[in-house]
Amino acid sequence: MHRVRLIAALALTSAVAACAPSLGPPPPGYVPPPAPGEPGFRASEFGWSQAPGTSAISGRLTYTRGQNHYSCQGASVILTPETPWSKRRMEVLYLSSERAALPAEEVRARTAEAPPGDSSPFIKRTVCDAQERFSFTHLPAGAWYVITIAKPVKGGESLALMRRVVTKGGKASVVTF
Repeated sequence: MHRVRLIAALALTSAVAACAPSLGPPPPGYVPPPAPGEPGFRASEFGWSQAPGTSAISGRLTYTRGQNHYSCQGASVILTPETPWSKRRMEVLYLSSERAALPAEEVRARTAEAPPGDSSPFIKRTVCDAQERFSFTHLPAGAWYVITIAKPVKGGESLALMRRVVTKGGKASVVTF
């Protein structure tokens, strides 16, 4: 009798397992849940950054390392609103949530370790001009991350530059890399 129950239980387990769905790849746009303790991406936390404002950020690259001067001419400069998620992302990518000047390849290599999410709808972009300057206008007050890639004039490894900037109503904040 005991053997009959065991065989019946195994047959039932096999039948249930055969009906289990195959998971396959995730659907497009799927963002996995954050790791325990990690802030998750929440679009609602970026809402403040979309309001028109009277603040501005003007910046300039004057970065040198040793005898080598770096240039951002023609490079994209991005402005990311600070949220718990973006702050954690900066900590992982740039090893700081305040400022960094790191080899660009090193930063890119950590991308898989950073909290997942797509903040691109909330990012503002501009281009660094021939005088190594850039600016963002009509910003609301708040904390932002300014990021660009700087190339050495004499050749060598490009650097990813990041700086946290706080804007205040009606004032221009100045950033110098």
